[in-house]
Amino acid sequence: MNSTIRQWLGSAKALKAIFRIFAPYVGAGIRVTHLADDFSSATVVMDLNWYNRNYVGTQFGGSLYSMTDPMYMLLLMRRLGNDYIVWDKGAEIDFVSPGRGRVTAEFHLTEERLQEIREATAGGSKALPQWTVEIRDDAGVLVATVRKTLYVRKKRQD
Repeated sequence: MNSTIRQWLGSAKALKAIFRIFAPYVGAGIRVTHLADDFSSATVVMDLNWYNRNYVGTQFGGSLYSMTDPMYMLLLMRRLGNDYIVWDKGAEIDFVSPGRGRVTAEFHLTEERLQEIREATAGGSKALPQWTVEIRDDAGVLVATVRKTLYVRKKRQD
């Protein structure tokens, strides 16, 4: 594979294009509307449709969680680079109010947070950083809060 293609495949533009055909997102009507070129932030939206509506006519809880599932792991993997192992470890969702229309989740990965993780894993130890993501409707009403825990460790150098 030539270097131009390899470089494009590692870009935010390519990842955003992949999300347009990513089956769990397509099936739930989830779209990545923003992905920073440096992988420091992302925005994900989901409109209420017949295919993500639950029995009582509001956003299906699994789809709300799916909006948040891979984002911090992917952002962190891209920001830390290939010398780190990054996995989703745990999650918890608190449904606050019914989602009756478009909902949005925003993700931010600061340089300070990256530095904390690098320092915590410098000696080969694992880190279990946590983030809280709010899912809000277009009026700003909180629909759900998701707490994500990731597993991060530097790869062993053999």
